[in-house]
Amino acid sequence: MKWLATLLILITFLETSAQSSSDKPLRVGVVGLVHTHVHWILGREDRGDIELVGIVEPNRELAQRYATRHGYSMDLVYDDLETMLKETRPEAVTAFNTIYDHLSVVETCAPRGVHVMVEKPLAVSLEHAEKMARLAQEHNIHLLTNYETTWYGSNHEAYRLVHEENAIGDLRKVVVHDGHPGPKEIGVNEEFLVWLTDPKWNGAGALTDFGCYGANLITWLMQGERPTSVTAVTQQIKPDIYPEVDDEATIIVTYPQTQGVIQASWNWPVSRKDMEVYGKTGYVHALNATNMRFRPSEKESEQTLEAEALKTPYDDPFAYLAGVVRGDIQVKPTDLSALENNLVVMEILDAAIRSAKSEKTIELKH
Repeated sequence: MKWLATLLILITFLETSAQSSSDKPLRVGVVGLVHTHVHWILGREDRGDIELVGIVEPNRELAQRYATRHGYSMDLVYDDLETMLKETRPEAVTAFNTIYDHLSVVETCAPRGVHVMVEKPLAVSLEHAEKMARLAQEHNIHLLTNYETTWYGSNHEAYRLVHEENAIGDLRKVVVHDGHPGPKEIGVNEEFLVWLTDPKWNGAGALTDFGCYGANLITWLMQGERPTSVTAVTQQIKPDIYPEVDDEATIIVTYPQTQGVIQASWNWPVSRKDMEVYGKTGYVHALNATNMRFRPSEKESEQTLEAEALKTPYDDPFAYLAGVVRGDIQVKPTDLSALENNLVVMEILDAAIRSAKSEKTIELKH
């Protein structure tokens, strides 16, 4: 029975090896520093779940500026993605470059089996998004999209009240407000501003920058359902500041029994990311990450709620990325970060851009 003892030793070794690999921090590379949401990962406390092994940024002055701010070594900085992948061997990368360049990140990483998380939105266009999806599926990598609002406890509590408690009846209307007074007005750095306000690199202006949040949340609340039509109106209220792109956008997405309204703006008097969800009998408003208003019916008074913070690893994009890559989290197609959800988001944004240009409603084929 020596063979049995040997087999048991081998199984124990493999299980121990797998466990030790799972316990190790996920090796992560950062691609680009020109999207200022990159401070999220650079300034993140060490939770032991990820290890930053390389940064791709050809702008050495920008890389040095952030190194001084966050304390990383310039030895981590590479001029190009291929060299960084070859020398540091990350298991996943997070893309904080221009939205246009998300495609090139996936083109380089997917054949090497490196998983990718991009900063919202998924892509600069539906065409790019579909190419990225094909590459991810062909090479069996995870392709996730990160939104700040994914990690809001209030949004998850609203979803629970709608779909698990049926607390407000059948979904009828969702109104999502996102934006701020404008990127230049709030003082974003020049490296961010130059591409954010260029239709080639960002796809549009406020429509893509903030419209993607609403499209993502509505698609999630609709459990992945594609809308039947998209109608959008855009304006350039400040053409002297943003001559190439819209700074104001309203998008209406329709479903057989539900309507979604996305208000994306660089003209809000204050920064905001909030959502109103109306059912057949009541409503729930997510005012920010934690504060909420809830009224189940006309016969009942409005309540104020405070949503609980999400628990690790669902409270943070990089903890979530580590959980997905390690197999501890199974991504459902309807999830906020999922590729399938974000392909619908890109379909909505693509139709919105076409609708605004043509001044017509775009009917989506089913």
